[in-house]
Amino acid sequence: MANTLQDGVRGCVIGGAVGDALGGPVEGLSSAQIRERHGGWLKGFTAVVESTAGTRMPPLRKGGGRVTDDTLLTVALSNVYIKLRRHLTAYDIADHFVSEIADKPFFVPDLESENFLAHRFFYAEKYLVLRLRYGNADPREAGVGNMVNCGAAIYMAPVGIVNAGDPEGAYREAIEITGAHQSSYGREAAGVMSAVVAEALRPGASVDSVIEAGMGLARDGTRDAIASVVRTARECAGWEESIPRIRDAVRPFDTVGDEYRRPGLDARRPSRTHSIEELPVALGMLAATKGEWLGSVLGSVNYGRDADSIASMAGAIAGALHGEAAIPRDWAQQVSRSSKLEMVEMADALSNVASEIFASDRRHWEERTGNFPPAVQ
Repeated sequence: MANTLQDGVRGCVIGGAVGDALGGPVEGLSSAQIRERHGGWLKGFTAVVESTAGTRMPPLRKGGGRVTDDTLLTVALSNVYIKLRRHLTAYDIADHFVSEIADKPFFVPDLESENFLAHRFFYAEKYLVLRLRYGNADPREAGVGNMVNCGAAIYMAPVGIVNAGDPEGAYREAIEITGAHQSSYGREAAGVMSAVVAEALRPGASVDSVIEAGMGLARDGTRDAIASVVRTARECAGWEESIPRIRDAVRPFDTVGDEYRRPGLDARRPSRTHSIEELPVALGMLAATKGEWLGSVLGSVNYGRDADSIASMAGAIAGALHGEAAIPRDWAQQVSRSSKLEMVEMADALSNVASEIFASDRRHWEERTGNFPPAVQ
């Protein structure tokens, strides 16, 4: 397990980015299609390949250690925390996060060029710019009307980091800031994702405590989906066996349907009974592998469908739990090189911010303790 905050944060940041880079080239494929294309289970980086999504101009070129929008969004939110050095609100998303993604040139690995991050993002993430900059929406509710997807949950690890050891605080902060981006079970998953990262960074945390923290805070269909997937995953002997069984377990809660690239008419609509697929599957992979970083990530990659998002979530959670040493060093170096990311430096900067925020929280509670009135005369 990670021994220090710095080690856990490095594991979280690097683990999430490596998982993202591993899953990017097979995003949208089924597990069977992945095995057919690669002659068996995929257990490392692929060569650079052109995305088969068919919905983007210019086409994306993934593989070889290149991260996707999951990591780029995480970097953008990390930059806001590093700049402001405090807890965030939905107004900070409007005032600072939108500027990070819309105004700041950044190297986009799968576009092979410097660009504004918003030009790379999927429509649900472009919605942030549309609503907050051009629509002048209230940041606390700007996410209403967006398609409900995993777009907010994929970059919530920094919220868990700055609330390390406090899953409830992480959940509340994530729910606050993602009102600017998502609603319904997309926003709920973001809260739970941040909470499980915060728990994973707690000294003495375990796979079971991470899952219990998420289950204790999750609501409605998100909670039911996690319960169903984790229950099934715990019966499996490893990630290979778990893939079809986890898909069966999450299917009743997933609105996208079995043809990932051809979602049905009811896909991604608000619901009290449904859930995004990605977070429950990521937690299921942790349960199936007893929290092992490598197995959790490879299971997520070979699950297919939204493979990069699932693997980035699983990689971030397991990395926070086990620390930097759990991630193959050559993989981390390849991602850093191919994606032009200084992941260790960013992780250490986030660790420092988390420590500063914790000290500020402590001063706040000491002040409140002195100001709290006596209960009785």
